[in-house]
Amino acid sequence: MSPIAWAQEMSFEEYNPPSTLKVPENPVTRAKFPFVDIHSHQGGINQEKIEKLLSDMEELNMGVLVNLSGRGFGRGDSNSQQEYIRGMLKEFETHAPGRFMVFTNLNFAGFGDENWSRIAVKELEEDVQAGAVGLKIYKSLGLSVKDINGNRVPVDHPDLDPVWAKAGELGIPVIIHSADPAQFWQPMDANNERWLELKTHPNRQRSDTDPAPFEQIIAEQHHVFEKHPNTTFINAHMGWMANDLDKAEAHLERYPNVNFGIGAVIAEFGRQPRRAREFFIKYQDRLLFGKDAYNPEEFHTYFRVLETADEYFPYYKKYHAFWRMYGLDLPDEVLKKVYYKNALRIVPGMDASIFPE
Repeated sequence: MSPIAWAQEMSFEEYNPPSTLKVPENPVTRAKFPFVDIHSHQGGINQEKIEKLLSDMEELNMGVLVNLSGRGFGRGDSNSQQEYIRGMLKEFETHAPGRFMVFTNLNFAGFGDENWSRIAVKELEEDVQAGAVGLKIYKSLGLSVKDINGNRVPVDHPDLDPVWAKAGELGIPVIIHSADPAQFWQPMDANNERWLELKTHPNRQRSDTDPAPFEQIIAEQHHVFEKHPNTTFINAHMGWMANDLDKAEAHLERYPNVNFGIGAVIAEFGRQPRRAREFFIKYQDRLLFGKDAYNPEEFHTYFRVLETADEYFPYYKKYHAFWRMYGLDLPDEVLKKVYYKNALRIVPGMDASIFPE
């Protein structure tokens, strides 16, 4: 070997050779069936933005986009937040009736005050009356939300119980994102599968004291599911169990009121196609399509993983997955449930006429 080759060094990020493997390629840029994106975040809603989204949706075959950022991302007081969601609902209804659904959010300002629960329940009722069809809980609950005394608010804090109960009474689902991947709490070394993500996004690194152990936050979330069996929950990002489908199965068996959103974890399914296919078929009534970060071209990888039998094709972000994808080749009836039928059943007021039988 030449001295140049011996001396050559490159980073893990740089080493990304194109594959020489020759296999059938069936890229998918449009979903086989119209679908609901149960996990999107959109702001700045006006006619121009809506027309751009509709154009993207037409190309992707997206029937309904669910905007989980009904109140934005916690900016302003309750009055301005409620004004924001009402304005958004009006814009959607004016320019594209039936194509966009909106989930509201909680205002945690003043949490710990004796009136917080009563006000939160009242505002939830008002937002639903105005047109919101669900409640989205950001990961800030359990991570960064603090009460009036500066203490971390656990996901299962008793003051939140009236909110979860009210969502059940109103018949709206709660989509909840708790914690982050467990690897963010683990040492950032050569044994950490998400080392590259932590290197490129150092603010994602956590510890048992920043702000609490991963296992504790997840246990708090599961306690909420247990305490409120009459409320329908969507555990966002598969509850960080997509890399352990035995654990995911046990979760669904234990909590019949819980469903999984598959946003941001498609790469986990893509590296275990046989096991994942079995899981999707077995729990076809409990899984909902979602994307989270809105980049239209990234939907193509989701479609290809779910719909095709392709082998060894690339994912779109190396820091999420440095491995290749394999298709699950799901049956049409399973695809229909994941793409739209489960959302139609769980989310009230969705226009079924947009979708096939």
